[in-house]
Amino acid sequence: MAGPAAAVAAGLLAGLPAAVPAAAEQPADAREYRPAKDAEPVEGSPSSTGGEKLAAGKTYSDSIGPGDTLYYSVALDAKSHAWISAVAAPKPGTKVAYGDGLDLELESKDGERCSSSDVDFAADGAVRPIATYVWRMAEPDGSCQDPGVYNLIVTRDSDPTSGPGEWPLELRFMQEPPLAEPAPTTPPDLESIPTQPPPPPTDKAERREGGTGFNDAVGIDHGVWTDRIRPGDTHFYRVPLDWGQQFFLQAEFGTTRVGDDTAYASNGVRVDFYNPARGFLATPSETYYGDDPAAIQLMGPPVAYENRYASFGPDAGNVAFAGWYYVAVSVSEEVGEFADGPVPVELRTTIKGEPEEGPAYDGDAAAAGFAVTDDDRDRAAEGTAADESGDGDGAGKKILAVAGIGAGVLLLAGLGLWTLLARRRTVPGAPGGPQVAGEDTQTAPGAYGGGPAGPYGSQPYGGGHPPHPPQQQNWRQ
Repeated sequence: MAGPAAAVAAGLLAGLPAAVPAAAEQPADAREYRPAKDAEPVEGSPSSTGGEKLAAGKTYSDSIGPGDTLYYSVALDAKSHAWISAVAAPKPGTKVAYGDGLDLELESKDGERCSSSDVDFAADGAVRPIATYVWRMAEPDGSCQDPGVYNLIVTRDSDPTSGPGEWPLELRFMQEPPLAEPAPTTPPDLESIPTQPPPPPTDKAERREGGTGFNDAVGIDHGVWTDRIRPGDTHFYRVPLDWGQQFFLQAEFGTTRVGDDTAYASNGVRVDFYNPARGFLATPSETYYGDDPAAIQLMGPPVAYENRYASFGPDAGNVAFAGWYYVAVSVSEEVGEFADGPVPVELRTTIKGEPEEGPAYDGDAAAAGFAVTDDDRDRAAEGTAADESGDGDGAGKKILAVAGIGAGVLLLAGLGLWTLLARRRTVPGAPGGPQVAGEDTQTAPGAYGGGPAGPYGSQPYGGGHPPHPPQQQNWRQ
């Protein structure tokens, strides 16, 4: 990714043993990712010729095996910004390694690279839906500006010891309308971005059971929300963020009965954060003991069009348009080895700031998924799921949970999207005191790194490519 990435301390619980369930059996009651109701089946080509076409505004389904590289084609015009995402959704119980995941690339038919990105599970055994995207920004002197057919390339990275089965794959092509008049291209000054979180909400908690993925994510807004998540499950929520608004989250994981009070899972609880185009933002995780509460805190910069041109970090550039942002909360299968039943979860969400006027689009930004409407705010307040009508019944089954928060706080500074991790006690085998989670926090494109930056991109943008947008890359140390 172009531009310097934030320097992040490398070792999150580096000295801990990583216990990975040997069996690849689906945990009892674990929920599988629910694909889009209107997803069209496609079959990726093993060659750059013959890739099936993906149309803007549509969602597609396929599957991908270990080490496979699949090609699809997309037609780009000369004016619109293109954002094309891929979701890998292995079944619960699938064995995965730390670096297993997806590599995405968008290139022209003559081999010019438009952008690239990658995403992985960030911990052994941390199977869950993961997503990232590639993009083409329409701008003077940018890469891949000619109208025509381009290749979307999806590669699955898989360790030899990981499960050999195919992963369900979901592809989505979103097209952001061009601007009717020029918008600012000067990114915000790092020093001007608020990093001090406000006091978390203390309202009476409402029960919201999260969905299985992006397509049935349950709406939340400013407030306190409770859920119960079984080991091996991930619950998805979505929150509408308009121009100028800033998001803060405190996810609290409560205690539960345990069979062994010395057991723990070093990446037992996790929060993934995505933008409206399913662009990956961050994935902080925390150790979970079962008889001790834990918490994860996360925040993003105010939503601004010019964030996509930022050059001082790897993640905030993805907070570059209004729309539905997604929060995915996971409890690892490993927790099920010592905890009895689901983990109580409490989400305290703050939306700071009133909506501001956004850029003037030459097209319907709301229809394309890059705006927030009054109906969206109503659906969030009612807890309506993404695939349900706004009748106030979208939250489905809601279960009350009781959660606590650890006293220790770990600060993760990404210079774009900041994540804070809280721990109550020092983990055996790890250096004493709080540690920064450098290796477990990825970021996505559009981040403060010069245009949509990719997950943790700290490496320089490839030679011969313009500075906007940079390639998405991984900056694990």
